[in-house]
Parts: sequence; C-alpha cells; structure tokens
Amino acid sequence: MNYLAHLYLAGPEPEALLGALMGDFVKGPLGERFPPGITRALALHRRIDVFTDAHPVTAESRARVTPARRRFAGIMVDLFFDHFLARDWEQHSAEPLDAFTGRVYALLDQHVALLPERLRLIAPRMAQFDWLGSYAQTDSVHAVLDRMSLRITRKNPLAGAGAELEANYVRFEADFRAFFPEVVRFAQENQGRSAEDDGRRT
Repeated sequence: MNYLAHLYLAGPEPEALLGALMGDFVKGPLGERFPPGITRALALHRRIDVFTDAHPVTAESRARVTPARRRFAGIMVDLFFDHFLARDWEQHSAEPLDAFTGRVYALLDQHVALLPERLRLIAPRMAQFDWLGSYAQTDSVHAVLDRMSLRITRKNPLAGAGAELEANYVRFEADFRAFFPEVVRFAQENQGRSAEDDGRRT
C-alpha cells in the first residue's frame, strides 16, 4: 500500500494518521521512540504491508507488470492502487478527498518535530503539490514514477513505467476492487494492537 491507502486504513485519530504516513520512514524495533498512538499505527502499517505483499490478488497484479520492470512491481502496484482509491474516493469516504488531505498536511506541519528526517524534508513539497490528491490523475502516476527513477541511484526501469498502468488499466482496477475490501477488513481487525502483540503471537 502507498501513502494514501495507509492513511485511509489507519483510522481518524491524528496519531494514527501520523504513524501511517511515517511507516515508510521508520525502520527497526519501535520500542518507545514515539507516543503510543503513533507506535500502534506504525505497527499496523507493517502488518498491512505484510498482508498486502502476501495476498494472491496483489501477486497477480505484480505479475501484470512486464518482466523488465517486475523487480519494481510492488512499488508500482502500490501507486496504481492509490490512484484508484483517489479517483473513486467518494465511494470509500464521506469526507471529501481535499478535506482529508488537508487534515493530513496540517498534521504534518503541526508535528514536524516528530517526523523522521526524510519525511520532514519532503512534507512541505507533499503539501505544496498535493501529492496525495494528485494520485487521482494518471498523469501524476507517470510523474511520480519518473521522479522515483531519478532518486534511485542505481540504474532502474521506472522512467516511463506509468505506461504499465495504461496498458492494463482495467485489470489493475479489477485487482484493486477485489483486494481493497479485504485489506480494509484486515486493518479494522488490527487497529489498536500494539507492536508487542506480534511477538506474543509468534
């Protein structure tokens, strides 16, 4: 799942939203580095990623990506699913997308001291250019993947990878529609669990 989906799945509480967005920037044991609500959201973020990566529908989606780009298929499919979520947001939430993203950007600004360094650096651009809302447009998907290709130091095939979405648009959309209700149920069942709960279950 990409940024917008993680935010949607986190729940409405401010700490849950912050933790959901911080998830891609926080590595290693969570411990007591963050307030409890953020720690729970970080743990949920990780569980959602494991659930998503192991799900047969997302495996099918990754397999739709051409072999030359398949090594990066997980990144691409996450972004494609954010596109469908943003495009059809009103089907999933009573809160308008621009109001939701505005709340998220305001939270980032208000709690900048809590943010991991890399997120702290990109948060102003995220708000200025409305990254989250822009996912609704296929042109933005193209642009995001092109920017990613420049940020990755090693040679990669992400430049022009938005063409993968265009080539299989209907199939990727069907995958999203099949998968998203299941990840929503998973997230609802796992909200509020602590990171230690995972250890107790192993």
